[in-house]
Amino acid sequence: MPTLPAPLLRSTVANRVRSQVFRNKIVSAQEAVEWIRPGDTVAISGFASAGTPKAVMPVLAERIRRARVEGEDFTVGLLTGASVSAEVERELAEADGIALRMPYQAEATARGRINDGRMDYVDVHLSHVAQQVWQGFHGGVDVAVVEVAGITESGDLIPATSVGNSKTWLDVADRVVLEVNSWIPEALAGTHDIYYGTALPPHRTPILLTAPEDRIGQPYLRIDPARVVAVVETHAPDSAVALTAPDATSEAIAAHVVDFFGHEVRAGRLPADTLLPLQSGIGNVANAVLAGLSKGPYRGLTCFSEVIQDGMLQLIDDGTVRFASATAFALSEAGREKLVDNIDYYREHIVLRSQEISNHPEIVRRLGIIAMNGMLEADIYGNVNSTHVMGTRIMNGIGGSGDFARNGNLSLFLSPSTARDGAISSIVPMVPHVDHTEHDVQVLVTEQGLADLRGLSPRRRSRVVIDRCAHPDYRARLLDYVERAEAVENAGQTPHLLGEAFGFHRRYQETGTMRTP
Repeated sequence: MPTLPAPLLRSTVANRVRSQVFRNKIVSAQEAVEWIRPGDTVAISGFASAGTPKAVMPVLAERIRRARVEGEDFTVGLLTGASVSAEVERELAEADGIALRMPYQAEATARGRINDGRMDYVDVHLSHVAQQVWQGFHGGVDVAVVEVAGITESGDLIPATSVGNSKTWLDVADRVVLEVNSWIPEALAGTHDIYYGTALPPHRTPILLTAPEDRIGQPYLRIDPARVVAVVETHAPDSAVALTAPDATSEAIAAHVVDFFGHEVRAGRLPADTLLPLQSGIGNVANAVLAGLSKGPYRGLTCFSEVIQDGMLQLIDDGTVRFASATAFALSEAGREKLVDNIDYYREHIVLRSQEISNHPEIVRRLGIIAMNGMLEADIYGNVNSTHVMGTRIMNGIGGSGDFARNGNLSLFLSPSTARDGAISSIVPMVPHVDHTEHDVQVLVTEQGLADLRGLSPRRRSRVVIDRCAHPDYRARLLDYVERAEAVENAGQTPHLLGEAFGFHRRYQETGTMRTP
């Protein structure tokens, strides 16, 4: 393991820029934004809102608004790590300043523009983004705006509270604007592991990471100073993630998952005390699962995931988790304060990597990850829709769920069995949009129960899914559907009634509920 760098010695804004070359480039956000021109592709740091630039992007949104008042068509393409702070995304979307968005979003205004056809959106597996950008699928990157915690005397960049795609943006952008944020704890220096050994085919070599705590890179990001056109000083916290206490539904889902882990241990498929490295999506259900683990017999667990949430910090505190690898934090205000106040402790148990490593299929497969992700709905054969409401309207995006579901040792998808006060069933005859096929889905979990689909044919899957995951209000209709489908002559391996397959969805669109009278 390489020696960790000493934290920056002083905390004032100016003292975070310790290289004279970069000090000479310090300007205001208003001056920096002049480097962004209409039609540019702009790549910014940020993942789950952590590490989003705080100063330049709001100024860009205001500049775009003024340009529109003057009759100028000013839009940019916006590339990120995943979601960024809602404030930044909303301001740019409200100004109609985003022509194309990639690879993930989670903000209502932007979502509305996408679904209304006013903003192009490319939904991409997060592990694919760096390679696609390097190969030019999205054109060149004109400007990168990247938040960092500081700049060393030698010109190395200390990463922020997320890494995401920052490494790639710094590698490929024609012009780079750095935001140096003195709010980020100085002791965060050394938490990061930035790997520069990836390459495009046919020049790839194995990534020698065999445990979540392994360090295979360096603590810093690097950049050619000649491509840095501006350095902007900031002192502002990341946006906090809204967090509510787990409800009875989330706790029931978590209990089913924890019971399943015990079953797998008894079957000899998981180590008794430490399981296998865990990956968990964002949200209250995920946090409830993490909280459930703290009540079980497990100690010294490891995590290899995308984000570190409040629940993960708590598991580190109580010894349930020994080490967690991710690409970003996604913390509530209380979790953020806990991290800042105890950063010297947490940096011994956490590493942040670029998302091309945190989500890399080679590593996910090698480590035997237990993947736990949310879904909108699943059908009776195990196909999962995690992105499109009623099959057409994007919610957020696929994110990293596909990276982990297809390549993990175990693939679990979690959801309440109903939504909208029971008007929507999350178990349907056929999903109208497929993000994860039945071949990548091993286990479905709702508060009703857990369906282990491994080793089951489609016809057997349908009965298990209906019996164990569907809400009682919908079980009889689902069973009636599959029985009538199987009774059709030449019904095939995966029986469907094509004229009725989307009947649940049609009924909802027509009446506001999937229930029958």
